[in-house]
Amino acid sequence: MRKLLLLFLIVLLLLAGCSGDSPSASDSDIIEISERFFILEVQEIQLNPEDYLGRTIRYEGVFRSVYWAATDRYFHFVLRYTDDCCGLDGGVVGFEVYFEDGHAPVEADAWVEVTGILGRYEEDGRRLLRLLVTSMTELETRGAEVVSLR
Repeated sequence: MRKLLLLFLIVLLLLAGCSGDSPSASDSDIIEISERFFILEVQEIQLNPEDYLGRTIRYEGVFRSVYWAATDRYFHFVLRYTDDCCGLDGGVVGFEVYFEDGHAPVEADAWVEVTGILGRYEEDGRRLLRLLVTSMTELETRGAEVVSLR
């Protein structure tokens, strides 16, 4: 049941994106998402993607992969868990991440620092956000896996 709920919440996270261009490189400053304001900063980007498309974003979180049978492929995420996101117990917050070569450099549940360029794409008629990963580093010290608005 928990796996089904997690998959449902991840799909909802995918649907948070808007309309669609591919990611492109930018000389802009890197946007650092902080641990203290993680939920608010991610929501700001998801609610106003036009202000962030093509910009480089860096943050830490748990690396997860989910197989979606409808598309016959894996979706990868760097996320954090929350007990109070959007009124849902046990939610997730973060971004889908995409690797140019299609292969993730780390194992599931690794704590990573990810840097990537925010872009949009379309899947099954839905416009979605994701980060084209420019670097991903596995870290030994884990941050707060569960974040809160409190």
